[in-house]
Amino acid sequence: MSHFAGMEELLQDFLTEATELLSDVDNKLVELEKRPDDKALLNDIFRGFHTIKGGAGFLNVNDLVELCHRTENLFDKLRTAELVLTPEIMDVILTATGVVRDMFGSLAQAQLPSSADAALLKALDAVLAGEKATIAALSAQAKQPPSARTEATASSESRGPDWHALYDGITGKPVEIQIANEAPAAQPHAIQAAQPLPQTEAAPRAKSSAVAPQAAAKETTIRVDTARLDMVLNLSGEIGLTKNRLTCLRANILQGKTDGETLKALDEAVSHLDLLVGDLQNAVMKTRMQPIGRLFQKYPRLARDLARQLGKDVELVISGEETEIDKTMIEDLNDPLVHLVRNAVDHGVENSEERIAAGKPVKSLVRLSAMQAGDHIVLEIADDGKGMRPDTIRRKAIEKGLIDIEASNSLDDKQSLNLIFLPGFSMKDQISDVSGRGVGMDVVRTNIQKLNGRIDINSVVGQGTTITISLPLTLAILPVLVVRLGDQPFAVPLSMVREIIPINSNEIQRVSGRATMVVRDEVLPVRSLASLIGWPQDGMPAFGVLMQTTVTTFILAIDGFIGRDDVVIKPLHDIKPKGVAGATLSGDGLVVLVLDIEELLDMNTAQTRASLFTS
Repeated sequence: MSHFAGMEELLQDFLTEATELLSDVDNKLVELEKRPDDKALLNDIFRGFHTIKGGAGFLNVNDLVELCHRTENLFDKLRTAELVLTPEIMDVILTATGVVRDMFGSLAQAQLPSSADAALLKALDAVLAGEKATIAALSAQAKQPPSARTEATASSESRGPDWHALYDGITGKPVEIQIANEAPAAQPHAIQAAQPLPQTEAAPRAKSSAVAPQAAAKETTIRVDTARLDMVLNLSGEIGLTKNRLTCLRANILQGKTDGETLKALDEAVSHLDLLVGDLQNAVMKTRMQPIGRLFQKYPRLARDLARQLGKDVELVISGEETEIDKTMIEDLNDPLVHLVRNAVDHGVENSEERIAAGKPVKSLVRLSAMQAGDHIVLEIADDGKGMRPDTIRRKAIEKGLIDIEASNSLDDKQSLNLIFLPGFSMKDQISDVSGRGVGMDVVRTNIQKLNGRIDINSVVGQGTTITISLPLTLAILPVLVVRLGDQPFAVPLSMVREIIPINSNEIQRVSGRATMVVRDEVLPVRSLASLIGWPQDGMPAFGVLMQTTVTTFILAIDGFIGRDDVVIKPLHDIKPKGVAGATLSGDGLVVLVLDIEELLDMNTAQTRASLFTS
């Protein structure tokens, strides 16, 4: 019988509350490192950890209680000024909170977690006992660059170290803590600071008796403010009353009562129903909305740990945490934002010596912000680092065989920056445990596209880089532009549409065999919708839709357009035509296919040099 038999609901409630508390504790710990004398902040941290320990004790999760108790004792000594907070002590604390989070992963599988690693417990005891030599040893290891730590690890391994695997509380990636063999009495428990292993399947794993907990199932529940549910209930009640009114009017019309007053009443009832349904859609959508701060709260700890590992002084500044976004999108945004924050710290900002030489403040700033702009959410990740050089990016792309010289010469600076989204692209000459494998930015782009979003890069050499992500408020309703090819309507995501322009045959020019048009001094390729979907082209398309994807801007040639609409996409069961994201119904009952423009372009890459129009 499971340890938690009969306590499933209590366990779930504990995990929901404790996970939020732990994220809050992590953030406040990062703030505490900046303001070590802030007693109110330290008291908040102590109370948060005490609450977690109390819940774990109620559920009889003794190993979690033990780890929380030791960490809580450390907080208490900081509160009473028996200990002075240092970066080295903070390393130990954050390792402990990471292991607590790992234990939550086991609990999410209704399994009792194994006890905390002996190395971590000894580290906590050393801090509590004030063994400065041990803490100094930890600091020395933590401040080494990744390559140096790798060499130190190899050296220690030759002496037969005892390895214990742990798991990083932010990324879920394996990390290691090493206990050296017997050392002099002044340094009884030398510890190597936790560091991420290279993220590759071929990377050797340290021997360990610990087993990684299975990945927790995707969360399917959501907390909803009762005021929002009350609004949904009230609107549904009003819709019921309007339905009754329409039923009465329908009966009157069927009985032959078609006078002007009856028809006016029908028109008013339908208009009122349309208004109520729109309000209900908005109210239901808001029940899915959550503040993005629940996602952002993970990243101060991530940035702090990585900066310390790389020997950089970096502060992550967050704003717009109250901005709300669809709950289903929050979970899918985590991996892209992790990549972008890590890249800003690793690639974007310089080390202290480089910043001093460039006349910049020693402390680097990385800004993560969110705001609502119309029916979209805009996220920005900006750094004040060295920026990106388009010529260097082009050269690297050529070296790695991602583009040829001819293609490189046709790219402007903006298009050159977008080369970083190509699979396999990396600016690093050597692979490290942080980056250099050419995996990351292409995954970011792919994940953002899956959310019907767009990603854009702006960079100024010597001043920094800003990456902007634009996302729809919700995935439940997709704004589209309905275009026409012959008599058949198709829908394209409105987020990709810049404008609609007329097409005249004398404006079509051929560059390297490709059909192009000049729009406000910008030479843009022209792709006919007919050629993209494999239909015959009857005559010259009359209109062009300026489409902007994450990597290119082009003109989609169409016969006409019907207008803008907000649609609910329905998947096509049993079949999945390439280039089709789903289908919806028009107001007159016609099936309208919603096109996946990115996939259509990928399918037709080989045909880009083909003639699109008859001469």
